[in-house]
Amino acid sequence: MKISTEIINKHGISSEEYKKIIHLIGREPNLLELGIFSAMWNEHCSYKSSKKYLKTLPTKNVKVIQGPGENAGVIDIEDNDALVFKIESHNHPSFIEPYQGAATGVGGILRDVFTMGARPIATLNSIHFGDTSHPKTKNLLSGVVSGIGGYGNCIGVPTIGGEVKFNSSYNENILVNAMAVGLAKKNKIFYSKAEGINKSVIYVGSKTGRDGIHGASMASAEFDDNAEEKKPTVQVGDPFTEKLLLEACLELMKDDSIISIQDMGAAGLTSSSIEMASKGNIGIEINLNKVPCREKNMTPYEMMLSESQERMLLILNSGKEKNAEKIFSKWGLDFSVIGKTTNTKNLVLIFDKKEVANLPLNSLSKDAPVYDRKWKKSINSKKIDPPKDFYNKDLYESLKIVLSSANNSEKNWIWEQYDQTVMGDSIQLPGGDSGVIRIHGKNKGVALTVDSSTHYCLANPIVGGKQVVCESWRNLIAVGSTPIAITNCLNFGNPEKEKIMGQFVETIDGITQACTYLDYPVVSGNVSFYNETKNKSISPTPTIGGVGLIKNLNNMVTKNFKEIGNHILIIGKTSGHLYQSEFFREVLDFKEGPPPEINLFNEKNNGLTVLNLISKQLVNSVHDISSGGILVALSEMCFPSKIGAKITLPKINIKLHEYLFGEDQSRYIAEVKEENIEKVSRILNDNSIYFENIGKTQEKYMEVKNEFKASLDEIEKLYKYWFHNYFGESI
Repeated sequence: MKISTEIINKHGISSEEYKKIIHLIGREPNLLELGIFSAMWNEHCSYKSSKKYLKTLPTKNVKVIQGPGENAGVIDIEDNDALVFKIESHNHPSFIEPYQGAATGVGGILRDVFTMGARPIATLNSIHFGDTSHPKTKNLLSGVVSGIGGYGNCIGVPTIGGEVKFNSSYNENILVNAMAVGLAKKNKIFYSKAEGINKSVIYVGSKTGRDGIHGASMASAEFDDNAEEKKPTVQVGDPFTEKLLLEACLELMKDDSIISIQDMGAAGLTSSSIEMASKGNIGIEINLNKVPCREKNMTPYEMMLSESQERMLLILNSGKEKNAEKIFSKWGLDFSVIGKTTNTKNLVLIFDKKEVANLPLNSLSKDAPVYDRKWKKSINSKKIDPPKDFYNKDLYESLKIVLSSANNSEKNWIWEQYDQTVMGDSIQLPGGDSGVIRIHGKNKGVALTVDSSTHYCLANPIVGGKQVVCESWRNLIAVGSTPIAITNCLNFGNPEKEKIMGQFVETIDGITQACTYLDYPVVSGNVSFYNETKNKSISPTPTIGGVGLIKNLNNMVTKNFKEIGNHILIIGKTSGHLYQSEFFREVLDFKEGPPPEINLFNEKNNGLTVLNLISKQLVNSVHDISSGGILVALSEMCFPSKIGAKITLPKINIKLHEYLFGEDQSRYIAEVKEENIEKVSRILNDNSIYFENIGKTQEKYMEVKNEFKASLDEIEKLYKYWFHNYFGESI
């Protein structure tokens, strides 16, 4: 059958790429082979537009065991314990079918973690939706939250943190980023690199169906008016089967049966088989008649490109097949020897005793296109004047507007739909600076956080990239953990447009600067391009999943005030940066101007000193100052314990609104007992850290001297109001 130009275009292959395929394999491909190239060469799998820049990211420090290139990153958390973690996007599927798109996003990222021998201990998520008045937003929000909860709750892994944001740039292209974290032993990490010749290639898990075909290709293209027609490309998940697969895999991993193991994720059997064999520089032969199918008359094309969920590919040591089959049969899962490793360095597919595909593996992996796309700098040197008379806005009314807005209100409506405590090791639940999970049976824990930077990145991608890394760093510091490493999910529009590619390049630059200076490397991640519909792109949205270690959980702190009469310190300099602040955006609907600059020396010095204060148990509570500035951060510290604050502003040469709502970086609020204030002040001074003592905790009221005094109950009701009102519920 002659491959037409129309068929080539439908597979997302350019004319130049098609010529390259012919050159690499020495002939025209058949339809099955074209489908395989489409799956492996699309943006989602090949990283052909981003690879050049991803190589500039720092990926190592003394704690990193495995960096990018595997199913997930791995770090050393001492005592022979290793933490395995990764974040990935499931944006396009979640817009088309929000419940299943979000659910299978959770399922896929969990498999990435337990594929490496780790038992999942937590999930987190970062979800972004369009304007709250957009007709699709409410349904998409409800469906995504239900999907995340439905999968995570059923499989029995706690959802320990996350974020939700609203912005009109996501009206037709929402973002659903899922992160999973697992615990393994350092000497029992499993990898995907195939080794040995004539080793059994084994399919385990669920049967293969027609769901998800071309899912990876769909994730590598823009949406148009026909997005709804792509529902068949969305996978359907079954968390109960995933739980069985998890337990079966971990049971088999107890001995030396497994040579390599790979999740059948994006591009299904195609990507898993090719990645395993190409990493080992060997060949692989698969008999497609042996693939367990749940639908009749499935073609080789459908089998190879299906993204049916809850499936794994294993390569086992010789003689281990019977024992492995016994384990998977016990858990009620399919087990089939579908092929073998070879010395050909080719992917060979057999169906009905005929060879239906024969491709050099290098042509699908190492020889895939890598583009050096043109890009434009995001130049915005024009001076922007602030809104006139912003300092005349009533402080208390402004605080109420910010706290009751969609992006700054309490998110308990969302996280209360997730099981946060299953497994019994959740120490700090959603709502704090970071979630904290105890390492089972020990008095140490890991802190986990997910953060994104949207409007900062849109205004200045380099600064925004630095800021989101530093925000993650501060959130980990604020609970008393030592930050170790990050995973990132980089969500952008069409990289073929110079402006979008420029946003990506500059964001990577900012992330690289911050990660390098903070010794906070990137160990895993995902790039999601083509997040746009009808030529309208999302705002650049890098999402950072951060991980830190708390060696002694007795030293963990939370953000809520603990006692009445304690001192309130602002650690870090406040210059009053209001551009891109929640005050300007929510109160004045002003969205122009640059984001706050980042001084990486101050970020590191302030953070490590705060961590030292926490370890010496000299502070009762800590909270980082971010969106909304000092006044919003103070409110968030008051609400959980119903302990108020009375503050007197220091002598400052900036306006009240700038001091109280400014979003200058590298700052924390700390609660300090009278008996510790002298010692804390001395440590801060010895480390050349600027700080201010602005007041004390008190009963039931938030008070700014000479400005306002308000009941905590009144403010908190506004803070909790937005989501319940949006869905017509009472509180």
